[in-house]
Amino acid sequence: MPASAAIYGCQGLVLAPEERDFFREVRPFGFILFARNCDNPEQMRVLCRELRACVGSDAPILIDQEGGRVARLKPPHWRTRPAARRFGELFAIDADMGRQAAYLCARLIACELRDAGVNVNCAPVLDVPVPGAHDIIGDRAYAMDPAVVIELARATMEGYLDGGVLPIVKHIPGHGRALADSHLALPRVTATADELSAHDFVIFRSLSHAPMAMTAHVVYEAIDPQRPATTSPRVVQKIIRGEIGFNGLLMSDDLSMAALDGPLGARAKHAFLAGCDVVLHCNGKRDEMTAIAEETGALNGKALHRAESALNQLHPPAEIDVEAGEARLNQMLGLPA
Repeated sequence: MPASAAIYGCQGLVLAPEERDFFREVRPFGFILFARNCDNPEQMRVLCRELRACVGSDAPILIDQEGGRVARLKPPHWRTRPAARRFGELFAIDADMGRQAAYLCARLIACELRDAGVNVNCAPVLDVPVPGAHDIIGDRAYAMDPAVVIELARATMEGYLDGGVLPIVKHIPGHGRALADSHLALPRVTATADELSAHDFVIFRSLSHAPMAMTAHVVYEAIDPQRPATTSPRVVQKIIRGEIGFNGLLMSDDLSMAALDGPLGARAKHAFLAGCDVVLHCNGKRDEMTAIAEETGALNGKALHRAESALNQLHPPAEIDVEAGEARLNQMLGLPA
């Protein structure tokens, strides 16, 4: 039985019997973990093995471990990492050091993720804030200069891939101008198409070789005034696949976020109709996952090819001296050894 075109979360530190039964039945393409699922490395390794056993494959397991305020893995078992903005500040002082630090941080995060059983990170953030934008992005962005974001995001992607972890760029085609938090409301962006192309889309265009990307639940009025990117055929086909030229695996942001309206099944249906390859649902609520599963078919055709191409970029990491790497990163960031 082929995998279904969905990624689901689960409720706790261990799988409940009913979750195991559900995942065995629907066989999602992958899974996503949150802080509620992460207590210590060994517990995570067991959970990841159980999740993969449900679908009978080495399914991708995702997490959001950007650093800063978006980090599901926290001390004492995992290290605190700086927000992306710190690398932008370092880049402004010494561009080479900024790139090296961004790469090394991603490489070290990848070590921690793989040790815990996770092989996909929902990072880097390619969004560029503008003055007055909602702070939901804020210091999660490397800088307010697209050229700097491109340099540091490229280094970060290379660090993850060299560490055996797939990066997911987000939030395509750009969340930086949003005046609202899409977890809570639907942001609308009024910038012109030319402004968006030159400032927001250019980053994704420059990094269009990324293996995976996550959509923005944002309305771009100059392109489609009715629908957010996730459910807009015009944004997905004309901008993401067309102007940006992204041909990797395109996944929705979390369908349960308040930026989207309507029943969960309808949200999934509209995301697929728009051109998303895979839908994401994060909160682990069984009734919502069931509704999504009813509208989610098997991963096939171009979507399957993109998924296979993305997973083919996963390679065993090269050897790294972690202690030396941590010392070097701290030195670059001006932190205690």
